[in-house]
Amino acid sequence: MRFQRYLTGVAIAALLAGSAVAQTAPGQQPAAAGALNPAAPSATPQSPPAAPTFQLADGILATVNDSVITGYDLRQRMLLLIAMTQVQPTPENLPAIQQQALNALVDERLQNQELAQFEEEGLRITDEEVDREIAAMAEEVGATPQAYLDFLAQGGIRPQTFREQLRTQIGWSQLVRGRFQSRARPSPAAVDAALRQIAEAATKKQYLIGEIYIEASRVGGQQAALNGANQLVQQMVQGAPFQAVAQQFSAAPSAARGGDAGWIVEGSVPPPLQQALDQLEAGQLSRPIPVEGGVYIIYLRDKREGAATNLVQLKQVMIELPEGADEAAARQRLEAIRPQLTCDNILARASSEQGLLGADLGESDIQNLAPQFQQVAREAAVGSVSAPVRTPLGLHLLAVCDRRAGGPEAPDRRRVENQLFGQNLATLGRRYMRDLREDALIEMK
Repeated sequence: MRFQRYLTGVAIAALLAGSAVAQTAPGQQPAAAGALNPAAPSATPQSPPAAPTFQLADGILATVNDSVITGYDLRQRMLLLIAMTQVQPTPENLPAIQQQALNALVDERLQNQELAQFEEEGLRITDEEVDREIAAMAEEVGATPQAYLDFLAQGGIRPQTFREQLRTQIGWSQLVRGRFQSRARPSPAAVDAALRQIAEAATKKQYLIGEIYIEASRVGGQQAALNGANQLVQQMVQGAPFQAVAQQFSAAPSAARGGDAGWIVEGSVPPPLQQALDQLEAGQLSRPIPVEGGVYIIYLRDKREGAATNLVQLKQVMIELPEGADEAAARQRLEAIRPQLTCDNILARASSEQGLLGADLGESDIQNLAPQFQQVAREAAVGSVSAPVRTPLGLHLLAVCDRRAGGPEAPDRRRVENQLFGQNLATLGRRYMRDLREDALIEMK
């Protein structure tokens, strides 16, 4: 909930300040719709904006298994969606807001029905937990919890509606984490593979992006997705915060992080997205980018050339041999012990046998290593031990114990492991929701 709370706080802070987020004029690049330059929102409460006016049919609009969604429910969710994103309702974007709100209500009903099955096992979100979440949200924008709720109420949003949405979000997050935590934990091999990919991509151009993905199947088709994306771009250039819009409208896994897709590598995205990235400058927002199945909006936060260094951590065991000496016996001895060596035992083994020398070479930039070591350092799998390598000093077995991209922003193993865990958990949560939707009886009136 922490990141979502931050995004909600930013949106509410801007609303409390009574002003939209400042934007600069549109950029010159063809792919750019505008350049985002958010001003720091004031937390000083001002008069709240009037509640948007729109007409919805009374009565039951949909049923989700045995739960109903009424016109009142939908209006409340639309008002909350507008408040969270600062996307102002217009005749052009109102259908997209309504569809997004209805999708969210359907998912919420399914989540509540699923949560009810686990109440006997102790999964029950108390009023105190909801109060703490509201208090934390209010604190981040410099308001009291009551002032926070009063502000929403003046915009037409019942505090009880907001509290129940929070209760469901907290419960669903706990349920997903509790059910899938062990399955989401990445294996050491998966972490190693991710680190190798990062190291291999370190020299390529990289882009720090935010993304919004409008999925055509959830909004009524590709043209509806394109129309909705155009409206969102217009609203964001005029002031709606990108992160809040992404959180509420995007179907990408990054929506939970406000659209933050992190650093991506040149060539790792579909050609239409790569073309836009090549044309955008840092701080610019793309025009809608149609792809198969939907439409993307890209916010280029920053870009950089590839890292100048690749770092590797090596340990070695060696037999000293003068240049020109017969190396057959030494090579045979090293090959015999090689299958028994690991990064954990190689130094102990070297110190226990006469004629072997062990050394921890530490972490080094690959290009600064001895030429004979560089191929092993670049290509050998992490955790492997090389065949004997000849240098003027003798014969060496090299254990490759770690490899990563260099530079101050290069992720370490723990950070990559946490990122993979979060991605896996989000994927499992989406599959959970997909299965619930497929098994449910959903009827639109």
